[in-house]
Amino acid sequence: MMKTLLDIVNRASTPAPWSEGENIPWDDPEFSERMLAEHLSQDHDLASRRSETIDGHVDWIFSSVLGGRPGRVLDLGCGPGLYAQRLAHRGCECVGVDFSPASIRYACETAASSDLNCRFIHGDLRDQDFGGGFNLVMMVYGQFNVFPRNVAVKIMKKAHAALERGGSLVLELQAAEQINREGQSGPTWYSSPAGLFSDRPHIVLQENFWDEETSTSTTRFLVIDASTGAVSNYALSNEAYTDQELEEALRTAGFDKVKAFASLNGQTVTEESDLPVVVAHR
Repeated sequence: MMKTLLDIVNRASTPAPWSEGENIPWDDPEFSERMLAEHLSQDHDLASRRSETIDGHVDWIFSSVLGGRPGRVLDLGCGPGLYAQRLAHRGCECVGVDFSPASIRYACETAASSDLNCRFIHGDLRDQDFGGGFNLVMMVYGQFNVFPRNVAVKIMKKAHAALERGGSLVLELQAAEQINREGQSGPTWYSSPAGLFSDRPHIVLQENFWDEETSTSTTRFLVIDASTGAVSNYALSNEAYTDQELEEALRTAGFDKVKAFASLNGQTVTEESDLPVVVAHR
């Protein structure tokens, strides 16, 4: 955490992946409240997608992956439960796990008000017990890439153990090309009266870095309070996988029959996609 503008001048020129924080602090209560507002916004797809897009994704997951039959679903990094609740409306029993207290509170309240068969857990995917007996485990919107590879494989091993034999994994990733472009793009900045990083007027300086050895991008966010000049530092790293590396990671975790799709609409891979999907089986 930086404190002054001088700290910006003296900052490390190129941070090693995950050296300035393992992730943006989704578990901070105030931060998570601001993030929840972004999840629920229908003005953009930057946190969660718009409702119409999620509806299409759930249609494909239910009809093609679950075969049109309700099942037990584990949603890893579930956010405010937007996918799980839609699947529950189709008769599924859903469990969601997320790091954000505000998102889990919203998910629980919404599910209870609609009498849905959902349970939501505030927990860290790295050490949370997933339980077992699921027909489907899903992890969407590129969250897999925010973990170092050894940690991501550990999470996938737990996901594999949580599935019934014959159960499916739906994994939506950030494409390697997109992570590479992001890591090699130039610095940017913006100002805001209030937003994700602060309730107060502030300026955000964003720097991007690419680590060739680990195929990892790191984005550094320097948030300057407009009134005091105080500086806060956040960082987010994403590790890229080739198709072969991803298949090897999933097979290490115990999965087989890995099939690729261009998106969560089930489109066949015919061109580059920023958020490709794989379905694998236990």
